[in-house]
Amino acid sequence: MANVGSLASAALSETGGVFRLAPNWVPRSFLQPGRRLKLHPDDYYALGMNRGGIDERWLGSTTEAANDNRNQDEGLSYCVHNGERFLLRDAVAELKGEIIGDHVWDTYKKWPVFSKFFDNMGPIPHHMHQNAEQAAQVGQEAKPESYYFPPQMNAIGNNFPYTFMGFEPGTTKQQVIDCLDNWDKCDNGILNLSKAYKLQPGTGWLIPPCVLHAPGSLVTYEPQWGSDVFGMYQNLVEGRVVPRTLLTKDFPEDKRDDNEYLVEALDWDKNVDPNFKDSNYLEPIVSEEGDGWVDKWIVYGKIDGEQLFTAKELTLQPGAKCTVKDGGAYSWITVQGSGKVENMTLQSPVMIRFGEMTEDEIFVTASKAGEGVTYGNTGREPLVGLRYFGPNTQPKAPAVGDYQK
Repeated sequence: MANVGSLASAALSETGGVFRLAPNWVPRSFLQPGRRLKLHPDDYYALGMNRGGIDERWLGSTTEAANDNRNQDEGLSYCVHNGERFLLRDAVAELKGEIIGDHVWDTYKKWPVFSKFFDNMGPIPHHMHQNAEQAAQVGQEAKPESYYFPPQMNAIGNNFPYTFMGFEPGTTKQQVIDCLDNWDKCDNGILNLSKAYKLQPGTGWLIPPCVLHAPGSLVTYEPQWGSDVFGMYQNLVEGRVVPRTLLTKDFPEDKRDDNEYLVEALDWDKNVDPNFKDSNYLEPIVSEEGDGWVDKWIVYGKIDGEQLFTAKELTLQPGAKCTVKDGGAYSWITVQGSGKVENMTLQSPVMIRFGEMTEDEIFVTASKAGEGVTYGNTGREPLVGLRYFGPNTQPKAPAVGDYQK
């Protein structure tokens, strides 16, 4: 195959700064697919029954999925141009700031974020993601994340459209230690210490590291840091046993039997915050609008004082056209309708066979995003796309809580 740098440069030259990306499917052995990712019904176990069902599609990803027995390229997005395929990760490594912007490349030497759709029939175990210091102890990075629930993908809520988050104020650390002590005895009861929030399509949440959360059964668009670390603190979900290895896998080996250490690893103040919803809940905020189109912030705010990722939702009515400018590179996924991005087709598919190419996903380089990208709706229904951005590229993004203004 030709040099990735040459292939990537040729693709960007022909498209004016836009990569076409192929669907990137990821299974999870401990979850049941919700079957709303538009995969053909026969393909949810295409990677093998032993691997579990496909319940995630990763978007604009240069991050490997941390799955046992995974394929070598699992979680990594491929660019496709003139019949050639190459990893987005390799293209970034070759062209650096030309793709992701000099500031992002100089700071991180990679595309440090990604997003995904996750889609489950029921809830995920109550879990946290380690902070930077904790993750570094096992050679990984922190994983702050965010959620948005696209209405187009949530016509039904499946079994449990509620998410437990944090702990009720007044919960003690000893109560949580007791839960972990009961791991192999019975349901450890950790959800008795938490509160569930009903999930509403068209809204979202910002989740810092070390905060427990048990995502519910809505299809979730999840911009996040480029890591796959976690620790699961719930041992039984819908009658399914969660192996203790999923609690301890990303903690130092000499601490994996120390339940007090595992509880101290939680950010206690954030978990028992009496104003948890006000501190973390998001609703869309209009960024720009014009004749027949509107661009909204759907993920915004800072985590521990730093803007790590943001996301927008662009909607164009039939016949509408607009040019949007952004402060950095972004990954786009079409969730409704059909149209054009520059001279490239956009189409949200009805059904996808595993391994099949689609026309719904692109990656826009930093320079092109700054110059402006033109979108047009050529169909008879709204054209809707979600796009997420890397760190410190959107200084005008709102703060958490600004939707109330």
